[in-house]
Formats: sequence, structure tokens, C-alpha cells
Amino acid sequence: MFDGNFRRGVDMVVAPAGRKLHGWGVRPDHLTAAGLVVSMGAAAAIGVGWLPLGLLLLILAAVPDLLDGQVAKAGGTSSKRGAFFDSTADRVTDAFVLGGVAVYVGVEYGAAWAALPYAVFAASAVISYMRAKGESLGYEAKGGLMERAERIVVLAFGLAFPSLMLPVLVVLLALSLITVGQRFVKIWLQASADRPVPIATLRRRQARTDARRRRRGRREGRVLARRRHTEGPGRSST
Repeated sequence: MFDGNFRRGVDMVVAPAGRKLHGWGVRPDHLTAAGLVVSMGAAAAIGVGWLPLGLLLLILAAVPDLLDGQVAKAGGTSSKRGAFFDSTADRVTDAFVLGGVAVYVGVEYGAAWAALPYAVFAASAVISYMRAKGESLGYEAKGGLMERAERIVVLAFGLAFPSLMLPVLVVLLALSLITVGQRFVKIWLQASADRPVPIATLRRRQARTDARRRRRGRREGRVLARRRHTEGPGRSST
């Protein structure tokens, strides 16, 4: 949901910082790795109940994710390897942070509630997988109510107001499941338009085509026969 105009606006704001970092010799992989390390710290802080510190570290972990792409553009070093590393780091970050939330919720509200952040992670993993698979098949797979940026914002709200953590997780899970449905329908419709025609249908179509050709051939034959009959035998010239 934050893609499009919002994302372009953010990129315009952080682009000068990306060029500055590139000038200092910082590489996109450095930023991706830094964000991953900071996210581990955020997960640890959340797990032990230091939610304000966890919130701060979560925000700091998101900053490199905004800058690495701009550094790559500034240096002309965008690559499939970098995209792979960045996407993998995002999934690992989600696992660490939501794992920390699961530990916190389990301690504060009981072990059964730890399944809630786990379910959020499972839904987010399905969302990410559907985009990756859909795009690998050549389909447009972005969009939905709860993409990664939105999930981080909602989770940050829960960390800022711990008394609302459980309701926030319930809302986050519900919106994530809606996003799963949205992406499934979007990709399914595109795939249905490209669905191959069954062999039986192709055979029926070919049979109808052959029948039309035979009927046309018979009509042409009858016309030619009538023309010959009307004209009679040809004259031979001397």
C-alpha cells in the first residue's frame, strides 16, 4: 500500500543521503548487513521486555533498508545478488523481530498467546512468497493492505503502547490474511488468463476447422463441375 507515489516520495527524500553514503565508500550490502544486525538487537530487547529500546532499534533497522537501494542507484551497482541479499535479510529480520515479540507475549500473557505473533509471521511469509513466485512467473504481484512497511508501522505502534499489544497483533494478523487473499486473487486472475487450452478443446476446434474446409472444398467442387457442364467441351483450334 505504501508503494507508488508514497514510495517515490520517500526515495526522493533519502536519495541525497544515498549519494553521500556512496561518496564515503559505503556499499549497499554494508547497509543491508547493518540493518540485519540491528534487527537482532531489537528482537533481543523486545524478548526481554525492553520495549522502548526494541522500538528504537526497530526504527533504526528500517533506516538501512531505505538507504541501500539509493546507494546502489548512486553507484550504479544494482544487481540481482544485492536484491537477493536484501530480500533474504528482510525475511530473517521479520523472523527475529516477531520471534522476540512471541517471547514477550508468552511471558506477559501466557504461552498460548505466543502463537499469535507466530501466525503473523506465517502470514507475512506467505505474502512474500506469493510475490516472489508471482513475479518469477511474469505476473504483477505487488499490493495489498498489509505489505512489509505497513506491518512494521503497525508493530511499532504495539511496541509504543504495550497495553495494546494483543489487539494490535490481532489486527495485524487479520489484515495480513486479507492481504494473502488479495494477492492470491490478483495472481490467480492473471494466471487464469494465460491458462493453456485443454487438448480436447483443441481437437474439437481442429475438427470444426477441418469440417469447414471439407464443406468449402465440396462447394467449390460443385461450382467447378457446373461451370464445366455449362461451358461444354472446349474447341480445338487448327
